Amino acid sequence: MNLSCIIVDDEPNAVNLLEILIHQNTQWQLLGKCYDALEAISFLKENKPNLIFLDINMPQLTGMELASLLSKDTKIVFTTAYSEYAAESYTFQTIDYLLKPITLKRFLAAMQKIEGYFNNYDINDKSVHSIDKAYFFVKSGKVFKKILLEEIQYFEGEKEYVRLVTTTEQILIYRRLKDIEDQLELPFVRVHNSYIVNTKQLNKIQDNHIFIAAKQIPISEKFKDKFMAVIQQRIF
Repeated sequence: MNLSCIIVDDEPNAVNLLEILIHQNTQWQLLGKCYDALEAISFLKENKPNLIFLDINMPQLTGMELASLLSKDTKIVFTTAYSEYAAESYTFQTIDYLLKPITLKRFLAAMQKIEGYFNNYDINDKSVHSIDKAYFFVKSGKVFKKILLEEIQYFEGEKEYVRLVTTTEQILIYRRLKDIEDQLELPFVRVHNSYIVNTKQLNKIQDNHIFIAAKQIPISEKFKDKFMAVIQQRIF
């Protein structure tokens, strides 16, 4: 894959290890290595990598502080010895979070996630599909009910049924959640094996959970990257 990246880390041994892992396992172009955030800011004025491997605990300016200054087109893989920043890291344009010391197995998993991200989400594609004011009919008993998509809060899979929850009612549909997912597009996003949410209806995201009205919905690792890619387009 034609992907450009840089490493930002104040630990030379960590930089060297990551450089070896990149060269030995990918075809990515490593544009540079920066040993603090200020050096990275200067480097980024002249270079536009797709991806930054970014340490968190650095002098003068932390990785989190640097992340808040980056273009939304520049994606991040945080590299740190501390797990407690993981949830906060996904408030930025983050693809993965690597704990040090980084093993080959973990790097290869991150590599697949990174390349999968850039294969599925073209960072130059600014198109947004809108289905405002759209509707469909669902069969409830002997009645076909008209449902406005903008009023749907979420779909919840329940064995052979799906519970459709709107701002005013709940309806059981005899369908698989996967079949419903295939018929939907943004702002609907799968976030869990059991849930599809309307991102326009969510109130907040906290501790890997989505809050819609009084409902707390978990975000699973399997669907987190796709969901956060949508959310990142709306982060100021």
